[in-house]
Amino acid sequence: MTEADLGPTDRAIVNAFQGGFPVTERPFEPAAAALRERGIDISADDLLSRIQSLDERGVLTRFGALINAEAIGGTATLVAMHAPPERYDEVAEQVNAFREVAHNYEREHPHLNMWFVVSVGDAARVEEVLAEIEEQTGQQTYNLPKQQEFRVEAKFLLSGPLSAGDVDLSHLGPDVTPKARATLTPAERDLVVEIQGGLPITATPYADVAAAIGQDTEWVISTIKRFNQEGKVRRVGVIPNHYKLGYTENGMTVWNVPDELLSEVGPAIASLDFVTHCYERPRHEGVWPYNFFAMTHGRTEAESQKHIGLVKDRMSEFWEVGDEDWDTLFSTRILKKTGIRITERATANTE
Repeated sequence: MTEADLGPTDRAIVNAFQGGFPVTERPFEPAAAALRERGIDISADDLLSRIQSLDERGVLTRFGALINAEAIGGTATLVAMHAPPERYDEVAEQVNAFREVAHNYEREHPHLNMWFVVSVGDAARVEEVLAEIEEQTGQQTYNLPKQQEFRVEAKFLLSGPLSAGDVDLSHLGPDVTPKARATLTPAERDLVVEIQGGLPITATPYADVAAAIGQDTEWVISTIKRFNQEGKVRRVGVIPNHYKLGYTENGMTVWNVPDELLSEVGPAIASLDFVTHCYERPRHEGVWPYNFFAMTHGRTEAESQKHIGLVKDRMSEFWEVGDEDWDTLFSTRILKKTGIRITERATANTE
């Protein structure tokens, strides 16, 4: 399936609601009204059935709240390692056997050809896991924890109606006041666990969640809206399967940015709408000279190369970028892709 397989109304829905879906008792009614105001003739029932169909066809990975695991509790880190070509599949199997390993990708690089994410409830566990992986595989790991986050905005927009993707109805619903508390109450933990895989795609998704965890609908609505404001939820809406939409080129560009320029370079690269993730991470002397990561996605190799060129052009506004100052690591194989252990991380952070 590609975006060409989706009609204009479905493309409008995917574009409109990758964030900002209403957190109200019957959210499909104001959502459909917002589409009608923008020239998309659709009823609440039709919008509901279309999102159900998009989900069933795999166009969406889920519908609901995108949890910010880092704000919920625990920690995650990116790790690189070398797997000898003659042992690559064996090493991948050994790494993937660790339940703490959430994602693992083969990437094009002459040395660091395996990249995985370790997600744990207790930050102290990271070093223990890496030591165990090194013992199992006989290969050194290189920990690359996030030091600064400049952008996490993985939206995948399609051609056609509402291609700006700017429908935001997150202001609807009750007034809420963010809380400074970092920990979760037991009830909040139960809510996070219940919604981590998505909301029920029904006319009353928040009421259904409330029934599942034994809470009032009003409490669920106000808590999800508050979590959105606090950053525990990044956004509420449709979460596309970008591969199904044709975004198959996944390029991780890495840069050796002068440290004194990071505060300027980070926001500049984050402002490029095709950059979905943008971080500062540590260097490893003699092995990994790069301290800045920018993830781009494209539907063709040519589009991906164009995006990378635009990132380089923006970088060059700040310093003279040499060939040795950057690289692109394309993913060639998904070795493992599971959840990032939200349940364990939320539980570890519960009062």
